[in-house]
Amino acid sequence: MTGAGADRGAVGRADSAGSGAGPSEVAAGSARGGTRSAESGVGPPEVPVGSTGIGTAPSEVAARSAAGGVLLVVGDVITDVVARHEGPLAAGTDTAASIRTVPGGAGANVACWAAHRGAAEVRLLGRVGAEAAAWHERELVAHGVRPQLVVDPRAPTGTVICLVDGGASAERTFLTDSGASLRLEPADWSDALLDGVARLHLSGYLLFSEPSRALVTVAIQAARARGVPVSLDPASAGFLGELGAGRSLAIVEGVDILLPSRDEACLLTGLTDAAEAAAELSLRVPLVVAKQGHEGALVARSGKVCARVPAVPATPRDTTGAGDAFTGAFLAAVLAGAGPEEAAAEGCRAGARAVERVGGRPPLPR
Repeated sequence: MTGAGADRGAVGRADSAGSGAGPSEVAAGSARGGTRSAESGVGPPEVPVGSTGIGTAPSEVAARSAAGGVLLVVGDVITDVVARHEGPLAAGTDTAASIRTVPGGAGANVACWAAHRGAAEVRLLGRVGAEAAAWHERELVAHGVRPQLVVDPRAPTGTVICLVDGGASAERTFLTDSGASLRLEPADWSDALLDGVARLHLSGYLLFSEPSRALVTVAIQAARARGVPVSLDPASAGFLGELGAGRSLAIVEGVDILLPSRDEACLLTGLTDAAEAAAELSLRVPLVVAKQGHEGALVARSGKVCARVPAVPATPRDTTGAGDAFTGAFLAAVLAGAGPEEAAAEGCRAGARAVERVGGRPPLPR
C-alpha cells in the first residue's frame, strides 16, 4: 500500500483516454516491483459507482484551498467489492444484493476527497499488486491525485468485501484482505517525498503490520525534522483493539492532529463517553477531531472539547468511506487556512455527500 521514494520518480498526471479495462484485466508494472509511469493510458473499468443527489460544487473553503500547500498521503490502496443487501443475510443460501467493484482504501479515499474539496496538490504513496496497478493508478489520476505506487512482486492488491445493510442506516461490515498494502516498508520511503509538502497524512492502516509501522516511525521523524505537520486517522477500531491502545499511541507520538471515530477514540482511552475520550486524547495530541457519524464531530484541545460540529443531513446509501471523506475535506480546509471548527464543518459536509454514494470516493470531475 505504499509507494516508492521520490528518487524513483514521481508519477505524474495521465492522459484521460483509457481502455476501460477492469482490475482483473490489467497487468500493470513489473514483477520486480517499483513505481509505474502514469502515462500507460490504461483506463478505469466500466463499473457503475452510484450517484449522488447532492451537488458537487466546491464550497467556499474548498475553493480557497488552491492557495494551500501540497498534501502527501501515505496509505492503503484497495479494491472494494460493495454488496448492498436488503434485510438480514440468509445463511446457507442466496441473498439478493446489488454488487459493485470500485476503487477504495482509506489512504486513497482521503487523497481523492482532499483533491475533490480543492487541495492545490495531493500526492499518494501506496503499494498495490500487479493485477490492478494500472486501474488504481488511472482512477487516482482521474480524481486529481498524483499517485506514486509501488507494484508488489509477490502480493496482490488488497481487497475488501463491504457488506452494506440496505436499511435506513446503510451501515457496513468489512471483510478485509489487506494484501500488498501491509507490505509497505521503510525502503519505500525517501525524505525527498517531503519536498514542497505542507502536510503529511498517514492512514491508520499503516499501524497494522510490522513493516508499515516501521515506515510510520521513519516518516514521522522525517516530517518533524523538516517542520512538516503530521495527521493520522486511526482507521479501524477492530485492528486497533488487536494492536493495543498503548502501543498505538506510542507509535504515533509526534502527530499534531488525530482524527479518530467515536469507537476508535473510546478504544484508545478506555473511556465510554466520546467527548471524554476526545478530551483525554487531546492531552497527548495537540488537536483531536473525533468523528461522530450522524452526530457530527467533536473538536478537542488541551484536555477540553472546544467545539461540537453538527452533522449535515443526508439519506445514506452506503456509509463506506464517510470517515475518509471527512478527513480529506478537513485536511483540504486546514491547508486553505481554515480553523479546526470550520474545517470540521467541511468534513461533515463531505461525509454527507459520501454516504449518498456507493463506494468511498467522490464523484469524478466533470
